[in-house]
Amino acid sequence: MRAFTKITAVAAPLDRSNVDTDMIIPKQFLKSIKRSGFGKNLFDELRYLDEGRPDESCEGRPINPEFVLNQPDYQKAQILLARENFGCGSSREHAPWALEDFGIRVIIAPSFADIFYNNCFKNGLLPIELDATTVDSLFVLAHTEQGAQLIVDLEAQTITQPNGEVISFEIDEFRRHCLLNGLDDIGLTLEQADVIAEFEKAHLARNPWIELGK
Repeated sequence: MRAFTKITAVAAPLDRSNVDTDMIIPKQFLKSIKRSGFGKNLFDELRYLDEGRPDESCEGRPINPEFVLNQPDYQKAQILLARENFGCGSSREHAPWALEDFGIRVIIAPSFADIFYNNCFKNGLLPIELDATTVDSLFVLAHTEQGAQLIVDLEAQTITQPNGEVISFEIDEFRRHCLLNGLDDIGLTLEQADVIAEFEKAHLARNPWIELGK
């Protein structure tokens, strides 16, 4: 998992509430358990004017010019502004996979669905909850200063706006540690590799018959 420390990036305003995981990555594209390759179909029904098909190239498909991530100022956005209850619906982990594969590293919203929120941290995404008034002000900024960049600093737990104003955010310390060090569940386990090896060695010494079954 990629570590997250600090980024300076454009924030794309997705002005919708209750964006569910089927909108993030529609069910027909859930044909792989690899974490890559889903970015081209992120928000497929919003990005394109035709119906997407699994295993089909997206080159040449008619795009929706009204959709924010298709607009020139936001095509390479790494920060997504959203409204309340982002990531609701099914628990598919493909949703954060698709966002990360597209290039999104941070999502800022007043609230997130619990499972989606947890899945973000396991896939190198930083979901930031801010009060609705503060999120409103960031939407105003994104709409009035298109292409404006925010600085998101996980270590300092701050968001710095173009005018220098700083917004602080809260995050669970354990999740912060994992993101800063690029540790998913497997990475956390591997941190204890020496302890696990010692346990297995001692366990085998106490139970040598285990080897007989190999």
